[in-house]
Amino acid sequence: MPTLRQLEYLVAIVDEGSFTRAAELLHLTQPGLSHQFQALEREIGAPLLERLSRGVRPTPAGRAMLPHARAAVAEAERASAAARRAAGLATGELQLATLYSISYGLLPAALGSWRRSHPGVRVRLFEHRRTEELAAAMAAGQADLAVGPPPPGWEGPVRHLGTEEFLVVTSADDPAAAGAPRIRLADLAEREWVHFTPDSGLADLLDQACAAAGFRPRVAVRTEQAPAAVNYAAGGLGPTLVPANTVPPHYGGAVLRPEPRIERPLTGYTRTAPDPVTAAFLDLLADQELLTPPHVRRRLRRAQGAAGG
Repeated sequence: MPTLRQLEYLVAIVDEGSFTRAAELLHLTQPGLSHQFQALEREIGAPLLERLSRGVRPTPAGRAMLPHARAAVAEAERASAAARRAAGLATGELQLATLYSISYGLLPAALGSWRRSHPGVRVRLFEHRRTEELAAAMAAGQADLAVGPPPPGWEGPVRHLGTEEFLVVTSADDPAAAGAPRIRLADLAEREWVHFTPDSGLADLLDQACAAAGFRPRVAVRTEQAPAAVNYAAGGLGPTLVPANTVPPHYGGAVLRPEPRIERPLTGYTRTAPDPVTAAFLDLLADQELLTPPHVRRRLRRAQGAAGG
């Protein structure tokens, strides 16, 4: 029997007109969505969609199934709303503290999804530059939930959400961008970097990564924000190192994966046991492919294929 999630996939693919756009809407990789949809077609025993050069079109079996799929998804949404009301999740406020880079890279898609499923719950956001500053504000009672790297010595509940990957970005015509989409930081030791202001936690991360590669980065320009660093790198000021989820979908520069990989664990933490609203948001964060977005994965795969690796 088809699952509700599979029915949701069918509705999204038809409404969006392509697997790629549906995967972005659902925060899945396109291969992952295709695999799940093929499982649905095997369950039904017939193709549900015709793949065309410019999109998809439901087959007769797909057209017969689609209204029932829409009804099932809508009924599930109504059931969820009823449960949220009973649990006190329909209204209220979620107070959320995080780092600037996470606010820009991870949270827009997560909060957009949250808004759709919890339209009556307001979000109050507090942004910080460094992990220590975030943890101190959380300990002082600033927010219900902090989202960031594991806080050292934290005594309250901590939930692991995943691992944030960092990538090197640079201009499209940078010689470092030739060949495979991988690079050793040591190969960039003589370059000037787009760096971060000393009060930014990203400055520490970049310095530590370069130190592990045996050099201290020279600075072309400093900025406080990852999005600005990405733009300066695209403009030719030098490479930079940023979270994968801060690279925009249509970034015009080059995206390279460091070898070895540079990663940062991501957690959600509270002072006491999470209330229903906070627990629901943590579940949402843990359930989505937000850390390395689908468009970045696709870009790295395409570059890998072009390099023959």
